[in-house]
Amino acid sequence: MAPIAAFLLVLGALAPSAQSALAQEASPQSGAPPTAAESAATQVPLRPDQVALLQRTLAQAETHGFAHNAYTPAGLDAALASRDPGARRQGQAALVGAVLRYAHDVRVGRLGPSDFPHLWGLRPQPYDASAEFVAAVNQDRLGPWLDSLPPPYTGYDTLRRGLAIYRGIAAHGGWPALSDTALAPGARGPSVAALRARLAIEDSAVPTAGDAYDQALSDAVSRAQKRYGLEPTGQLDKSTIAALNVPVSQRVAQIIANMERWRWLPRELPSDRIQVNIAAAILTVFHNDTPTLAMRAVTGRPGDETPMLSSVISDVLFNPPWNVPADIAAKELWPKERAHPGYFARNEFVVIHTPDGGTRLQQKAGDMSALGHVKFEFPNPYSVYLHDTPTHSTFGRYARMVSHGCVRLEKPVVLADAVMQGDPKWTSDEINQTIASGQTVRAPIPRPISVFLLYWTAFASADGQMSFRGDPYSWDHLLMQRIDAVPHSVT
Repeated sequence: MAPIAAFLLVLGALAPSAQSALAQEASPQSGAPPTAAESAATQVPLRPDQVALLQRTLAQAETHGFAHNAYTPAGLDAALASRDPGARRQGQAALVGAVLRYAHDVRVGRLGPSDFPHLWGLRPQPYDASAEFVAAVNQDRLGPWLDSLPPPYTGYDTLRRGLAIYRGIAAHGGWPALSDTALAPGARGPSVAALRARLAIEDSAVPTAGDAYDQALSDAVSRAQKRYGLEPTGQLDKSTIAALNVPVSQRVAQIIANMERWRWLPRELPSDRIQVNIAAAILTVFHNDTPTLAMRAVTGRPGDETPMLSSVISDVLFNPPWNVPADIAAKELWPKERAHPGYFARNEFVVIHTPDGGTRLQQKAGDMSALGHVKFEFPNPYSVYLHDTPTHSTFGRYARMVSHGCVRLEKPVVLADAVMQGDPKWTSDEINQTIASGQTVRAPIPRPISVFLLYWTAFASADGQMSFRGDPYSWDHLLMQRIDAVPHSVT
């Protein structure tokens, strides 16, 4: 008799609700017909201790951002404890189906290929846990295999600890909203006492006694502002009030969304790499997995979002001209030329006639070039890159999402010097002399370096202290919507 047919016969002995739930668990892909590998995996005999381990693992799935009992259907425990050998076997088959689905979700996330918008270019590889599960059972290494499934990164582990903390805050009622009254050192009264109480929920170093806005409270406000990516003035302004008044449920959702994105990364990151946090507008260089250089960046404004992606930088272009994208030329530059004739000439734009009879704009290399003096190129389908800029005042802001999608750099020459390390020709002096010459020069870097553009709106220190950023592109919100739409993956 076929395994699914036998399964349905045994289900007749169970309650109707248990029948429905366990039947869904027969397929690890939430109702889709099981593959041959999945069907084979559900037939692997399990010892009682292995069954217990799998049950404990699924019971703890919520610590990875999944819903409570998301992988434990009604009736499963009864089937596993049944005295009927057939019911136990089919209970085990349903348990294995749930484990395979859990393994897939915790390893590569809950979205299918069609759930990724175009700009989410960082996507996980397909993963079928069946063969690994069978091998782990047969080799008696089920525990190590289960432990290996989540992303093997400290950033994920600290978010997991932060999730437990913020779920605990939510379980105790969260936090009350502060009034919209700005406060500064020297203030006193109930509003100050409420501010102290609110800050203490996320910062154990805040003394809760007293209603005076003293230096200790100002320092606590500054710490909170840093955690939220705001200017640390120590004064309670409207932007700080807004950040403090974000409900704890939304913070929990942010943590879960960022945990999901960690699952999209390769299982091993290059030890030498460049990472850009789009939401925080920060670039970090890693050497031997250790941060060695960080700088402010400018990333895409909403509507001109910087995409998530991974690629490899192989060249640096010194004194690059800017070949203006057609949409920017049409929407922004041609209207300026028509409104103010001579705008192109004053800003060193030239109109280039193309072979097809059309035209395009190019801005000459030099001090006025929108790309500045340095451009880091890497292949990607979005035509974005890292580059210098003639507008350096933007780096003094705490809100720096104003580009057309590319990543502008605070210290592009410093980054060029870092990626050229090991090339005897491209010393710091040679880089500076080449820039000063004004000539456009392409320089291959000695060792191509991976670059990752990532969207982190929640991250944590080793002790679980969370930092949050806004969701400027609403990508957290969209991701949670799409997760919620996946069967059995409601968070």
